[in-house]
Amino acid sequence: MAFRMGVGGGNASSGMGVSEHSISTFLELQRKKIHRYVIFKIDEKKKEVVVEKTGGPAESYDDFTASLPENDCRYAVFDFDFVTSENCQKSKIFFIAWSPSVARIRPKMLYATSKDRFRREMQGIHYEIQATDPTEMDLEVLRDRAN
Repeated sequence: MAFRMGVGGGNASSGMGVSEHSISTFLELQRKKIHRYVIFKIDEKKKEVVVEKTGGPAESYDDFTASLPENDCRYAVFDFDFVTSENCQKSKIFFIAWSPSVARIRPKMLYATSKDRFRREMQGIHYEIQATDPTEMDLEVLRDRAN
């Protein structure tokens, strides 16, 4: 698709490119509900954002948070299912920019400069969370944002 300028190369000022596999995996989460979550990482050699891990539909939020590295940055999307006060089953997709305070400066800068470009490729995200420690992306934070 010629209009997808975000796919492919990139540099530090414009952010990393986004692999086609990253986009198709996100669409599987969004449209087919094949994944509960997808964790993405920047592959500096390929100069693009790639899928690091996916979680099946039966996996929990605890499984998801346990999959994030304690001392390195990642992007993630999580499909959050909940029941409204009117007793309706709903689902919202969260984009999480994980940048722990203990991560090294270079990855923090790389993920910060690439986030907007990557985020634009993920059409249909409902909420975005920037987290530097686990309390900033606690399950209660998602519940509050979704309601």
